[in-house]
Amino acid sequence: MLTAKQHELLHFIQQKLDASGISPSFEEMKEALGLKSKSGIHRLISALEERGFLRRLPNRARALEVVKLPEGGKAVRGDSGNVVPLRKPAPQLKPVAANDIVEVPLHGKIAAGVPIEAFEDYNNLAVPAALLGAGEHYALEVSGDSMVEAGIFDGDYALIQKVSTAREGDIVVALVDGQDATLKYFRREGKMIRLDPANSAYEPQRYEAGRVMVQGKLSGLLRRYH
Repeated sequence: MLTAKQHELLHFIQQKLDASGISPSFEEMKEALGLKSKSGIHRLISALEERGFLRRLPNRARALEVVKLPEGGKAVRGDSGNVVPLRKPAPQLKPVAANDIVEVPLHGKIAAGVPIEAFEDYNNLAVPAALLGAGEHYALEVSGDSMVEAGIFDGDYALIQKVSTAREGDIVVALVDGQDATLKYFRREGKMIRLDPANSAYEPQRYEAGRVMVQGKLSGLLRRYH
């Protein structure tokens, strides 16, 4: 059985998700429930999590998911003893907002020129979820100018979807001879793999198919302006 405040918070969160797809901020929840501090909101959310009504999604800012609502047509007894009517559960919960922030691994630099040694160590990079599609992703800092005609510049962050195969014309992370990684257009040329730059100052790179492993394809770009 939920208290009146738990019930009120749960439905406020659901209403916000229904309206905009974005879960409310702690400040918005505090004001909506008339509480004096955000600590009360933290306690309510923790209680709703323990009861299986809410779930906090990891590595995302402001990402709350309503797992279920109390059964429609019934009522709960609130903190003051009053009976609180309940709405019927939403027929389908909205997905997590597309503009939430996701942290993806940042695997150092990748060459947009000649291949450089493959990366191993990594940190994390905060990325708007709207820039990512389905599947697992990672990020690479672009080094070099061989992809400038595709709008990819030195210092950009390439957002890469992890895949091991590519279609003709995809921009991929190609690992050559198991140690050198580069960002290029993927082409097949008979039994060879051709990695094409997007800069007329650079020549295509051709390798036997067995020497090239696709480690992902370009999903999006982040650029920081100084």
